[in-house]
Amino acid sequence: MPKDRLIESGQTGVAPFPPAVIKATATCELFAVAGLILPWAIGIAAALTPLAACGLAFVMLGAVTSHTSLLRADRAAGRGSAEARNVAVNLLILAPCLFVAAGRF
Repeated sequence: MPKDRLIESGQTGVAPFPPAVIKATATCELFAVAGLILPWAIGIAAALTPLAACGLAFVMLGAVTSHTSLLRADRAAGRGSAEARNVAVNLLILAPCLFVAAGRF
């Protein structure tokens, strides 16, 4: 999906990044989700599950950082704080990642 369509759909955190970084991040997220579910579900290489949780946690930390930066810019410009919702969503995704990583190690 083109960068401008991502921004229009509410994925505003991609604004400061070039398309190559966006695609690499999306690929990492897909691999992390597969790594969270498949090893534990099929019983093969279950040690990959906490590693995938840690990897996705790092991606979510980056997303929180990006959205927090955009939130600060919005507030400084006197605009509304729609980014606050994005920060909260990323924190909600981060929490179970940390829980899974801690519980599976």
